[in-house]
Amino acid sequence: MTRDFRHRLARKFSVDTPNRVWTGDIIYLWTEEGWVYLAVIIDLFSRQIVDLAMSERMKRRLVIDALRMAWFRRRPTSGLIFHSDRGNQ
Repeated sequence: MTRDFRHRLARKFSVDTPNRVWTGDIIYLWTEEGWVYLAVIIDLFSRQIVDLAMSERMKRRLVIDALRMAWFRRRPTSGLIFHSDRGNQ
């Protein structure tokens, strides 16, 4: 991975058009039925949730499902950047 790719956003999270930069993360929530993991995809332009996915397990499939649903909902053009904290999922 090149240094340019890793730092493409240069910590400038202000975006001037929708569907140019998405970010995501996983959080876990306690429910009456146990832990639930929630993967959230956010458009940095509007700061609104594009889509999300939930699962009883924190596996990479959770993130893939959230991204796939966001992609089908928004149909972004080429050049979309997805920023994450580079967790193993």
